Amino acid sequence: MYYSQLRAFHAVAVHGGFSKAAGRLHLTQPAISDQVRKLEKRFDVLLFDRHKRSVRLTEFGRQLLEITRRLFELEEEAVRLLTESQALRVGHLKMAADAPLHVVRLIGEFREKFPGASVALTIGNSDDVLSQVFDYTADIGVLADVPTDDRLLVITLRSDPLVAFVNRDHPWAGRKGVSLAEFTSQPLVMREKGSITRRIVEEELDRIGVVYKVMMEAEGREAAREAVAAGIGVGIVSRPEFGDDRRLQALDLVDCDRTMTESLVCLKERAHLRGIDAFWTVAREYIDRAAGPPAA
Repeated sequence: MYYSQLRAFHAVAVHGGFSKAAGRLHLTQPAISDQVRKLEKRFDVLLFDRHKRSVRLTEFGRQLLEITRRLFELEEEAVRLLTESQALRVGHLKMAADAPLHVVRLIGEFREKFPGASVALTIGNSDDVLSQVFDYTADIGVLADVPTDDRLLVITLRSDPLVAFVNRDHPWAGRKGVSLAEFTSQPLVMREKGSITRRIVEEELDRIGVVYKVMMEAEGREAAREAVAAGIGVGIVSRPEFGDDRRLQALDLVDCDRTMTESLVCLKERAHLRGIDAFWTVAREYIDRAAGPPAA
């Protein structure tokens, strides 16, 4: 309510006169004088001893100056914070992914380029990730098989084949590949409903008419991995997600051409935001490097 009046008073006190204060604030001298006069009249105080060639602070004016110094120092601090955030020297980006595998390296590159920016990453299945993007709890999502939706901006990160995996004591251990038709005789460890991996596997098994039995439904990839390692059944994941586990062996699916496509998504209406736009740029550069130079 009194911001303009306090600003005028502070400028006169700091710069030693009404004309100098007017120049600093890009106002006229009468406008500055009027603001200070209104402040004095409103509170019935005298802030300056006025002389023809100079003004001097009264004792009350000196006390007020100590307060306005703190006030405008805090204002400058707030502006610095906002400016740094705009330039991504500080800031916070919220991400959700269906697996950390495909995004942690991207986050590392983003942090290297913008070391002041922090990133929060939550993990869930593809349905969870998409929900977080749509309800604004995640700025960016990483998930498989993105639905067609005009609200989304999408970048494909990678596409990978599916592989089966078994524990080292399984009869299939030692083989290089297996056909989907052979799953008729095997108990399966499946991901939870809402998992894109599960949906693709079920579609492929139904496509060739395999009658299969789900022995265990596992919440998350780690749970599925541990179930297979315990001998409960056979699992299926994308090749990069299989990782390196000496308890397990991966097998090519010789009659399955489906792939797991991981994509980066955000809402088009939020793509202009500094953090999202910067991460998008880093992602495009990362994808271009991974693709390598174009063929001659």
